[in-house]
Amino acid sequence: MSPIAVEVLDTLSDRERQVLSYLAQGYTYISIARRLNLSPHTVDTYLRRIRGKTGASNRAHLMILALEVSRRAGLDLLQR
Repeated sequence: MSPIAVEVLDTLSDRERQVLSYLAQGYTYISIARRLNLSPHTVDTYLRRIRGKTGASNRAHLMILALEVSRRAGLDLLQR
């Protein structure tokens, strides 16, 4: 992962990273909401905040970020 990607991902809250991780696993907004005991509107709000923080302009870019978060989480677990 590039240093810029790491820096961008570090601006996200733990909850935002969690939402992105579920997105990378293929969960829909509604299923993410159910898993986290949130409303779908709240999940949408998290994703809009993520787009604002990262500059992601569309869902495809958001998915790329989600995959980066998921990959990084896997690397973090391996390093422990």
